[in-house]
Amino acid sequence: MKQSKEQSLFKRLKSYMGERSILFNLSLVLAGISAVTGVLPFLYIHRVIKALLSTEGLRDWAVVSHSAWIALVFSLLTVILYFVALILSHVAAFRLENELQRQAMHEIFKQPLAFFSKYPSGYLRKTVREAGAVTHSFIAHNLPDMAQAFVSPFVLLALMFYIDWRLALASFIPLGIGMITMLMLTNTGEAKQLSEAYFASLQEMSTGAVEYVRAIPVVKTFGQSVRSFDKFYNSIMNYRDLVMKYTLSWGNGYTIYTVMMEAAAFFMVPLAVFLIGRGENLGQVLSDYIFYLIVAPLFSGSMMRLMQVANNRAKLNSTIESFDRLFADGVLAEAENPIKPEEYSLSFENVTFGYSPDRPVVENISFEIKEGESVGLVGVSGGGKTSIARLAARFWDPDEGEIKIGGVNLKQIGKAELMKDIAFAFQNSKLFKGTIRENILFAKPEASPEEVDRAIEQSSSREIINKLPEGLDTVIGSEGTYLSGGEQQRIALARAILKDAPIVLLDEATAFADPENEFLISKALRELRQGKTSLVIAHRLSSVEDLDRILVVDNGRIVQAGTHQDLLAVEGPYQKLWLEYQKSLQRQIKQEAAHA
Repeated sequence: MKQSKEQSLFKRLKSYMGERSILFNLSLVLAGISAVTGVLPFLYIHRVIKALLSTEGLRDWAVVSHSAWIALVFSLLTVILYFVALILSHVAAFRLENELQRQAMHEIFKQPLAFFSKYPSGYLRKTVREAGAVTHSFIAHNLPDMAQAFVSPFVLLALMFYIDWRLALASFIPLGIGMITMLMLTNTGEAKQLSEAYFASLQEMSTGAVEYVRAIPVVKTFGQSVRSFDKFYNSIMNYRDLVMKYTLSWGNGYTIYTVMMEAAAFFMVPLAVFLIGRGENLGQVLSDYIFYLIVAPLFSGSMMRLMQVANNRAKLNSTIESFDRLFADGVLAEAENPIKPEEYSLSFENVTFGYSPDRPVVENISFEIKEGESVGLVGVSGGGKTSIARLAARFWDPDEGEIKIGGVNLKQIGKAELMKDIAFAFQNSKLFKGTIRENILFAKPEASPEEVDRAIEQSSSREIINKLPEGLDTVIGSEGTYLSGGEQQRIALARAILKDAPIVLLDEATAFADPENEFLISKALRELRQGKTSLVIAHRLSSVEDLDRILVVDNGRIVQAGTHQDLLAVEGPYQKLWLEYQKSLQRQIKQEAAHA
């Protein structure tokens, strides 16, 4: 099973190389041949030693010279073959890395919006980059080493038994003990679990590091430390504990392995003395002994390289498995014959959805937002409001029921058309590293300067742009130019206003804004909703007072519906939320007055 999995991995990697996969095979072949030619010089070195130690060696310079030249030729041939193998493997590796990352980005663009909620950008960047880097390193460097490491031991073994099988056996006693010790260290269930846990922990810590670096401004603002970022801190501690446990588990075994791999000479000395004592030719025995002193470490070195390759192959397997997991869920099915809605009402019909089958977060809800109507979703945190909004944008497909725009099931609307028909304004607006103009125009690249100017005005972004050094052409993040969270939100709203989509989804768009930005963002949101079919999520109930209707969501169900005044007039969840909201406002006013 392991072998077939390994073969499928290499088969898949070769598929990314295209026609250059032949270089993969040629590199293996040339590296294997270089392993053979790399051993042959030692055969002729043995002949040189044997000639020099014989009684006629000093007079037989022809044998010494001939053998030395052949050893030199084989050594040069080994270098050339291995060099060419490395060139071929590098060319194949560059093609593989480029194609792997290109296809990864292609797959990422095909993913539903839920994919980007599940995987943070730091994790995506690291996984894709690491998949390219690790596969490149393995194919470029470890592939030729793998061929050599597999071939060299067999050639060395044959040569050692060809010279003198008795000394060969003596030299293999410590080598055998060392290899058995290493196999016991690496092939136990606990060792494999520790190795897998180590790589998983390393990846978790690396991902956490990226997210923590991005959060440093917030951490410093509140005077916190790394400990405040619990996920990152815990991943560091977990990695430390695993490294200590993994390292200590190798202590005794690796010591035995290291000693045994260097102890061949001590096992051969008694045998060599015994053979000489039996009357065998002193020169022959000494030349053979010297040969084994040289070659035995080569055999142990080949084993070490084989282990390093195996370790890197395990890392490659772990990396590719992480890469595969990114796209394991697949993409949402595309409509074969997409339908364009004739109007833009939004309706949920008996919709049930859960992130896991046995735990629905939205359960059998039904409502309709007529074209041009604005409807709010309110309720306690975790009640399912955000899931409802994201289902409306087809982040996911519901487990049961239907979601329709203009009477057309979302599954029957083309992906491009659906994204064209919906504008978003969520809590954490994202701006690209580019100019303000490029960020706004991203929603509608063909927009005229007048349309851009109108979007800026309606989003209350004019003052932001006027204070920037290059105005609309200022590059965000360049030369210390940064925007606050509220300012980013207003620029993002300008982008959404310019898009002029018939349906608007708003999810806590003022959640993290200061009072001044909250007022301006609320004003921009009213402009954005004007004449649009709008679904608005809010914790600050003041932002839903003027909506056409309000839906109260609790535990994935709609428990109340009506206008602000209607819901306040009856005792129920909305009235309770409103009273708690008013109390929180009073507390906030008192706190501000106390600090004034």
